[in-house]
Amino acid sequence: MSTICENLQIIGKRIRDAEEKYGREPHSVKLLAVSKYHPVSALQAAYDCKQQCFGENYVQEMQSKAEVLAKNNIEWHFIGPIQSNKTKHIAAIADWVHSVDRFKIAKRLSEQKPEGKADIDICLQVNISGEASKSGILASELPALAEQVQLLNGIKLRGLMAIPAPETDFDQQRKTFAKLRHLQEELNQQGYQLDILSMGMTGDMEAAIAEGATIVRIGTAIFGKRVY
Repeated sequence: MSTICENLQIIGKRIRDAEEKYGREPHSVKLLAVSKYHPVSALQAAYDCKQQCFGENYVQEMQSKAEVLAKNNIEWHFIGPIQSNKTKHIAAIADWVHSVDRFKIAKRLSEQKPEGKADIDICLQVNISGEASKSGILASELPALAEQVQLLNGIKLRGLMAIPAPETDFDQQRKTFAKLRHLQEELNQQGYQLDILSMGMTGDMEAAIAEGATIVRIGTAIFGKRVY
């Protein structure tokens, strides 16, 4: 068995154990393999071990990998910052976009989705820690953006995403992730039907699952150190 297969099994067990420990439904948390800076061969190895969902941060890299791996039934997730001049390329490939933080971006994805392609699932990125260096909207801006985005055709608002400031204390990790969960709950109380919380990486995955994560984004723990 390859190292990537072994790593996927280890991460999968961590997810299942956390689901059980924190009272989550079994298999309610999806593993997104963050494959940026890793070669096509690594993605193919993961795919051969039944990993179908891959997250990329850079448009050109996602394009080149999607072309080479076109024969595979891969679910592509775009998770990086979005420049408005790149939305056409993202809309052509991505099944999911986690990092929408402006109406302009959502509108362009809506308008540029190729005819015949399924609606793109969208998460709104929230700057949950209030870091000046991080992408994402402030919590106070979320209701207005959600109201605008849900009216667009060609995309479907599914949930929220966050990349919190690094934190090693488990209880503090949970408090931060709870903020995103509360924002989702507030929107759903207003009539939204958001079912996705994209939050949690290798170092804080268990805390994210404890607070309701439905997608965890794991890279190095699967693929090892980035090679380029």
